[in-house]
Amino acid sequence: MGKWPHCTDPCNTNKQRITKYIQDQPCCQTCSIPGPTGPRGPRGYTGGRGFPGAPGPMGPTGSQGETGTTGPAGPQGEIGATGPTGPQGETGATGPTGPQGEIGATGPTGPQGETGATGPTGPQGETGATGPTGPQGETGATGPTGPQGEIGATGPVGPQGETGETGPTGPQGETGETGPTGPQGETGETGPAGPQGETGATGPTGPQGEIGATGPTGPQGVIGATGPTGPQGETGTTGPTGPQGETGATGPTGPQGETGATGPTGPQGETGATGPTGPSGFASYADFYALMPPDNATTVAPGADVSFPQDGPNSGTGITRAGPSSFFLSEIGVYSVLFEVTATQSGQLMLTLNGADLPYTVVGRNTGTTQIVGMAIVETTSVNSLLTVRNPAGNFTALIITPLSGGTRPVSAHLLITRIG
Repeated sequence: MGKWPHCTDPCNTNKQRITKYIQDQPCCQTCSIPGPTGPRGPRGYTGGRGFPGAPGPMGPTGSQGETGTTGPAGPQGEIGATGPTGPQGETGATGPTGPQGEIGATGPTGPQGETGATGPTGPQGETGATGPTGPQGETGATGPTGPQGEIGATGPVGPQGETGETGPTGPQGETGETGPTGPQGETGETGPAGPQGETGATGPTGPQGEIGATGPTGPQGVIGATGPTGPQGETGTTGPTGPQGETGATGPTGPQGETGATGPTGPQGETGATGPTGPSGFASYADFYALMPPDNATTVAPGADVSFPQDGPNSGTGITRAGPSSFFLSEIGVYSVLFEVTATQSGQLMLTLNGADLPYTVVGRNTGTTQIVGMAIVETTSVNSLLTVRNPAGNFTALIITPLSGGTRPVSAHLLITRIG
């Protein structure tokens, strides 16, 4: 028994183990002592590999699993009564969220039903023939045009007035009568419209093909149960709103603040370019004079100029001497001219400009021995205009410029020219 442990229970619990041992080691089935081992026989040939068997049929698709039942919803937390508005109460703590229920497995989709074949399209009906167009009605004849009325005769034209003072317009000739308008020709009758052609019949619509049957929808898989929702935390109560304070009375207006110090003066802008100098009231002036004697020793004949050969005070520019009796006004402008001459005879003097008389400047003396004095405004239109004091041409008397008039000293004659514009 100790040498052969596999023979301890030859008939009951160890039967399988004994059988396994018999396959490995020769032994009697009744746990007898094995006999001597014979010599190993020759190794048999290994059989060839068998052909693979045909694949088994595809198993049917399992049915859709049932939808799990929906778990009960958690109890809804009570909402506290809304108190009067006041300070904001603290927010209550949020309760824990309940666990999410498991989602049931999705069942397999059932097989798609076959789509029925589309029926053939029916033949297109024939288009009916278009009816013939009716004949065009005849156009009525155009009536004759009435005769043109005669043109009335034209009335006679009135006589032409004399030239010079405009005489009255001659009478208008009568308008001839307008001839009568000829009668309007009658309008021809409109021919009748031709009959409308008949509309062809519409061909029949072909039969509608049959719609194939819709395959059955597979069963819906069972939806897993939804876990319960956690309880809602309670909302904290809202505190009461405090009373509105009364609006205070408006306080008196405060005193006017002191005026701030004047800010520093900004930098001086650049000075613009100096414009051209305008004419001065006394920009140019000159005094030319004569002393008798010795000046103007001969008479001044008509058409001749009085001599002022000596220079008095002057501005130095603008008004200059051209000769003993002529003077340049170098700039275009307006000049005030004053002259005075002592003459023995009655006579006249005037100013000339560029050799032309200035008639508005003529002055004269009829009798006596007083001075001949003239004053005028002269305007030039060209540079270096030439000015003189002249005994006008055409007078009968040559003037004697009186020497030592009224005393023992030479007397003066002056030509004073001032530019004023």
